[in-house]
Amino acid sequence: MDFLAHAPAIFVFAVILVVFVGFVREWASPDILAMSGACVLMLGGLLVPDALITPDELFDVFSNPGPVTVGAMFVLSAAMQRTGVIAQLAGLVTALAQRSKRLVVPTLLGGVMGLSAFINNTPVVVVLTPVVIALSRTLGTSPSQLLMPLSYAAILGGMCTLIGTSTNLLVSATAARRGVEPFHIFEITLPGIVMGLAGVAYMMLIGRRLLPDRPAFGDLLDTRTGRRFITELLILGPSDLVGKPLDTVMGRDTEVVDLIRNGLAVRPIDRGILLKPGDRIVVLTTAAEAIGLRQTASETHTADGQGEDQPPPANATERARIAMAGLQTVRQQETAIREGIVGPNSRIARRLVGSLNLRRLYDVRILAVHRHGDDILHNFERLQLETGDTLLLEGPPEGLKRLFDARDLVNLSEPELRRNRPERAPLAVAVIAAVVLAAAFGVLPIHAAALLGAVVVIATGCVSAEEAYQAIDWRILFLIFGMLAVGMAMEKSGAVALIVTGLRDIAGQFGPVAVLAALYIVGSVLTELVTNNAVAIVLTPVAVALAEQMGVDPRPFVVAVMFAASASFATPLGYQTNTFVYGAGNYRFSDFVKVGLPLNVLIGVMAVALIPLFWPL
Repeated sequence: MDFLAHAPAIFVFAVILVVFVGFVREWASPDILAMSGACVLMLGGLLVPDALITPDELFDVFSNPGPVTVGAMFVLSAAMQRTGVIAQLAGLVTALAQRSKRLVVPTLLGGVMGLSAFINNTPVVVVLTPVVIALSRTLGTSPSQLLMPLSYAAILGGMCTLIGTSTNLLVSATAARRGVEPFHIFEITLPGIVMGLAGVAYMMLIGRRLLPDRPAFGDLLDTRTGRRFITELLILGPSDLVGKPLDTVMGRDTEVVDLIRNGLAVRPIDRGILLKPGDRIVVLTTAAEAIGLRQTASETHTADGQGEDQPPPANATERARIAMAGLQTVRQQETAIREGIVGPNSRIARRLVGSLNLRRLYDVRILAVHRHGDDILHNFERLQLETGDTLLLEGPPEGLKRLFDARDLVNLSEPELRRNRPERAPLAVAVIAAVVLAAAFGVLPIHAAALLGAVVVIATGCVSAEEAYQAIDWRILFLIFGMLAVGMAMEKSGAVALIVTGLRDIAGQFGPVAVLAALYIVGSVLTELVTNNAVAIVLTPVAVALAEQMGVDPRPFVVAVMFAASASFATPLGYQTNTFVYGAGNYRFSDFVKVGLPLNVLIGVMAVALIPLFWPL
């Protein structure tokens, strides 16, 4: 009988378990998993409408102001980025850090914390990562000494205001739906600053000794010496080369990167393919080989005696290896090697390398890919790129520049602080300030102020409509919508009540502070394993119901969920900024555990101690 009474709750727990396991195992993107879980619960609601969500209730989640606020803040952050405000502030922070090696870490951490309190911390980390890599080389240290502190500072800064991170906004909006008064924009600032300063002190005194001193991915793999050239050769017809295998003509030692026939690339390149008139062969050569190819081709092209005498080839081996008839150099260009990383909103994330056509569009090829501590050196065509993947690229400088200008990859080798519309920077700052002040003084609710601010920055040209749509991480928004539906099903089915009863039975005998600590621990552990927004949405109803059953103010419990779901330091999976620097800093998973786990414990202990002081139980 008890089983039947709790069947809807058990069904919801089963769906949540599958969704969370999917998050960890990466069966699909988190937004797809969350929306799939919501739809499964809706289908269950057709059978048990009183205990699970109905179709109307599922669509009610799209009216929640939390995701609207998050989307608007994405647009406002994009305006700050496009007008060069973030770049200017980043340049100021790094300039101050360069004055003294001893002050690098505290200046960097303090500056990033200040930025992240008011701007989405992900673009702050994306903009600063290549700058910090360049700074590390100037200071004679490895990027791994600075990039993890950069991410941690962004997380700590986001904990200082309501708009510092999407997690805070979602927790506030979800709690408000349960009758909790909405949070003031600076309500969590004082405890957030105290914990932030403690985090900086930890990184200065202890964390920096635990950080790995490891070369960047590009430094490990870029071992080539000398200049390299892309040379494009045309097979003329009729000639002695027609009908011969590619391997025979070019030799086994020549690096053939492309074979173009009838305007299309031959994939994969078959070294035994027979050449035809009009084929174009693209090869990578050293400087001496490039001269030899050019001279051989020029000499061949004038072999009928009508051209001027050519000097003997600089590379006799190349000339002997290549047939003397029907070869013409069409193009020859020196190459460069650059390191790029797939950004959070990149259009190439989750696309196969083979579908990018980098060779056709930019004359660029991938030498290696670094992911989760592993170097992938071969067989890229079927590799699906992910956010945080680091790519080692080779191509002509002009092609590499066009590739990075497309903004799908962040250039880690040459930091460029873009200021597309610097004349509108004061306006973007003014709009952000107006949003903060309007919310702080109660002129407008935070969601209304943020939405109005987003409309203003688009209307005034701080960011174009296309850039605004691109800046919004729609996957995060649909993850939020899906998890809001799951949270609603937890309440209707009685799953929240079961969790509350369990926590109260385990820790309730020790008092409200012990229950607060237990709630924080659960949130912190789950955040390290799955996405923090999902954890925040699932635990907020539990926090409110737990406080109501104990007869205490729910506010401190809601704040505990805010801090627990944001303070993710022990793994590279729980927070997007950690994932981004994971590849850029050539970190291993264990590096985050070693440096971040003590910081998790420190922030957790401080949160449990500080929350009752600011919000009495």
